[in-house]
Parts: sequence; C-alpha cells; structure tokens
Amino acid sequence: MVQPNDLLAVLVDADNVPPAKIGAVLAEVARFGTASVKRVYGDWTKPNLSSWKPVASEHVIQPMQQFANTVGKNATDSALIIDAMDLLYMRRFRGFCIVSSNSDFTRLASRIREEGVIVYGFRERKTPEAFRNACDRFTYLDVLEVLDEAAAESAAAAITRVPPPKLRGDTKLISGLRISVTTASGEDGWANLATVGQLMRKQQPDFDSRNWGYTKLSDLVRATELFLIETWSAGGLQVQNKKKSGD
Repeated sequence: MVQPNDLLAVLVDADNVPPAKIGAVLAEVARFGTASVKRVYGDWTKPNLSSWKPVASEHVIQPMQQFANTVGKNATDSALIIDAMDLLYMRRFRGFCIVSSNSDFTRLASRIREEGVIVYGFRERKTPEAFRNACDRFTYLDVLEVLDEAAAESAAAAITRVPPPKLRGDTKLISGLRISVTTASGEDGWANLATVGQLMRKQQPDFDSRNWGYTKLSDLVRATELFLIETWSAGGLQVQNKKKSGD
C-alpha cells in the first residue's frame, strides 16, 4: 500500500483533460503519496491549450512541449509514454498517476504494473474499459469537484444519490460487495470494511462510492440495506452479509 511519503509521478495528457480539474486531481493524488514529479504534455503552440498555462504555473506542473509534426499522429502520447518509461527505470517512484482517457495508455499502465509499481488512472467516464482495467485504481473526474471534507458532503447531495432500490438492482455492485465481504470475513462472518473496499477495487479499478453519490464506502454499503455494519473492536468498521429470509 502506498504511504504518504512515497514518491509519485503525475503525468497529464493536456489534450484530454480540462485544466479546471487538475487541482482536484492533485488533491486526490496527495491521499496516496507525494507528487514529486508533475508534468503535463501538449503542443503549447496551439490556442486550444492556452487555458492550461496559468493552471500549470499555479500548481507547479512542468509543461512538456511536443510539436504535432504529423497530422493524424498523437505525438503527445508518445512523449508521455517515453518519459514514463524513463521515470520507471529510475526506480524512484512507488506509483504513477496517468491523467487521460486515451486507450493508447493501456499498455503503458500494464507495463508499469509489471514492475510492481502502482498505477492510478484519472479521467472522464467515457474512458475505454481496457485502460480503466489496466490501472490499480481508477477515479472519475466528476467525483473530484471539491477539495475538502465539508464541501464534499454538500457535493454528494448535489450529485444525486442512487436510492436503495436501484442500488440493489445494480447486480455488478451487489455481487462484488457480497463476494468481497465473504472473501474478507472470518469464521464469524464479519469482515473489515476497509479490506472489503480494497478487494472491490482489485476487482473493479474504477470502484468508488462517490460514483453512486456517497462520500463514504460505509454510507454506500448501508444504503443497499443488504449488509450489517458495526464498529470493529480493533478499530474502524466491520461488515457482514445480512441473512436472507428463510436462512
């Protein structure tokens, strides 16, 4: 597991990420470690990237210039991939944060993970499934609108919470939770909720309670009304599958 003092490399594809989101992305990255390298790639001679320049300066992100020398070829992607491999071979970083939805980075994410290095992906929901699954953890940008816990609660209210009946109808979610709880549980049937969350993300890298409008995993699990949650004697919360009627 990444610790706060672990070094991370943050690589941003300016062509595919709105600059207004990068502050929230970096706040999320700070939960996993220290972003010692922050680079954003693009052809800065293009007018459509002009809004990135003040944002990059504000967040001390190094702009990496890559001219589009050939029409129809994404030179920016190639530059990001080459730099990522150079940084990987330095063996200084415990994790890489790739901010893009481009499926071209699927193999890059897989290659980084082959070295035992964690990959965090960030982008919009249109991100190809292959790239999402190639990451250890994938976060959608629309759940990163706020930077503090107090504002997060109000933001969750603004993002319509999926009601219990619809949650229970989400077979992928419910099946994943049940399997994770069963896998993590002891002989008494109780499982550490944090461990359940970790197992869910291993199965579904884009799993995040905020996708359903809930700021905390415990809120999401409670809302399904299919699990029991109690305070764990060792600290934190524990969860158990509710018994079905007739069991």
